[in-house]
Amino acid sequence: MVSIPPTHVGRSVRWGGVLIAVGAVQFAAAMAWVQSQYGGYSLLTNYISDLGNTSTSPQHWVFNISIIVLGIFAFLGILLAWGGFPRGGARVVGLFLLIIASFAAIGVGLFPENVNAPVHDFVSLMVFLPGGLALVVLSTGMKEMSLWNGFRAFSLILGLVTLVSLVYYAPTQAYNTTWDPGFVERLIVYPILLWGFVAGLHLSLIPRFPPSATKASAWADPDRQKTSDNPPC
Repeated sequence: MVSIPPTHVGRSVRWGGVLIAVGAVQFAAAMAWVQSQYGGYSLLTNYISDLGNTSTSPQHWVFNISIIVLGIFAFLGILLAWGGFPRGGARVVGLFLLIIASFAAIGVGLFPENVNAPVHDFVSLMVFLPGGLALVVLSTGMKEMSLWNGFRAFSLILGLVTLVSLVYYAPTQAYNTTWDPGFVERLIVYPILLWGFVAGLHLSLIPRFPPSATKASAWADPDRQKTSDNPPC
């Protein structure tokens, strides 16, 4: 019987990575487009959610649909790609937090800031906080000699940027004293989006069977080793 190392991933994992990466890219593109159509919009002072304001944003429907798509793609992508992350408690807790954030992203699109402000603020927080925590938690499970070797520091730094920015942002919002709120909010959101794109791309490019699988299979199957040593003419 041929033995395959446990580091291989199935097709579903790679498709999950594609969904996560595409979700992040299409949302970034939608934000850029809506910003370009929004006269006087400032990346420093305007909130991201202003792009979905049904009263002031000319292309609010593009933003709101896009963030709903982001949430759906992220949710489905996480479920499909679950087996591609290192096993253990960090995977369970980290991906569960990302699932919460993905559902909250859908809520942001369904409840624009001018339609239901309390609900919008709550679901926005449920994107920010679980999203940042997820990256930190997942980083603890990214060990050396794994498919995620090299991603530990990347995930940790991005998660900390989100959380530190949120620690400053949330209290100052209550007193309307946030310095350049649009910029600070982007320091919360962009690291999560960047991680989603990079992690999704990584998952989508993981080979179905790693290079070592060929050698392992050959040693496990002497006939296959013999055939490989003496290829047919």
